[in-house]
Amino acid sequence: METLLEFFSSIPSSYRPVFLIAGLAFLWNLEVAMPLFRFQYRKLHHAVLNVFFWVTTILIALGFATLLVGTAAFAELHRIGLLNWLDLPTWLDVVVGLLVLDLVGAYLIHWIEHKVRWMWKFHLVHHTEQEVDVTTALRQHPGEAVFRSAFTVLAVLVSGASIGVVFLYQTLSALFAQITHANIASPEPIDRWLSWIFVTPNMHKVHHHFVQPLTDTNYGNIFSIWDRIFGTFARVDRTSDLVYGIDTHMQPDEHSSMRSLLAIPFQKYRPPRGSKFSDNDEKLPTDRAKQH
Repeated sequence: METLLEFFSSIPSSYRPVFLIAGLAFLWNLEVAMPLFRFQYRKLHHAVLNVFFWVTTILIALGFATLLVGTAAFAELHRIGLLNWLDLPTWLDVVVGLLVLDLVGAYLIHWIEHKVRWMWKFHLVHHTEQEVDVTTALRQHPGEAVFRSAFTVLAVLVSGASIGVVFLYQTLSALFAQITHANIASPEPIDRWLSWIFVTPNMHKVHHHFVQPLTDTNYGNIFSIWDRIFGTFARVDRTSDLVYGIDTHMQPDEHSSMRSLLAIPFQKYRPPRGSKFSDNDEKLPTDRAKQH
């Protein structure tokens, strides 16, 4: 375990994208071999839009990198954070560190984005995706990338995790995002069993259903235990019955244009079915022309 932490604490920043590209390539081919849905779309053209958002996310993450490293060093020096108060064996230190980083840096900020209107409008870009596949993991508005990076810094302070654990977490987090968004037919018995501990493809697909209440469930990224503990876990019997997207932005010109997606957070808020952030039970017309 010490060797693993040493590797991630000293790994060049240029190596991490290599891991993610390898994961993308593997899952991309797996989607072709065993798809959950047979989308009628140009797969490569669809990917280009999401890769653009990945590039912006990488640039923002690089901007936060120095702050992240400095925060980890500050927490260790001043004995701040849970792990600096506990005397744990290395393996347990890693497990607890990953759990807390996932709770604060992924679950908490994701939950907040669904509860705070102006933050939801940034996160909405991710939910407009109607052909959820491995590249959907990359689809994140630059504004949301700032939220996520800031909460990762907060998670480091709360956890007191070493920089090796932090970089391990970031790598696992990105890989889990790819796996859970990938358009693959996950064997239901295995998926159901694994979902007691980890976020699985079938579990996360529920979160991408186009209407509430399922939209507001399954916020986890690596560990599913947070959704189970805080009562936000949901499962559907047939993931093949899910319809992806968000009911307020079902038109192609709104979810397939880079300009339109970047503008969504600055447009007038549209309350979805279920009246999110509204006292009115407003029902909006929904285009359900998408067929699987």
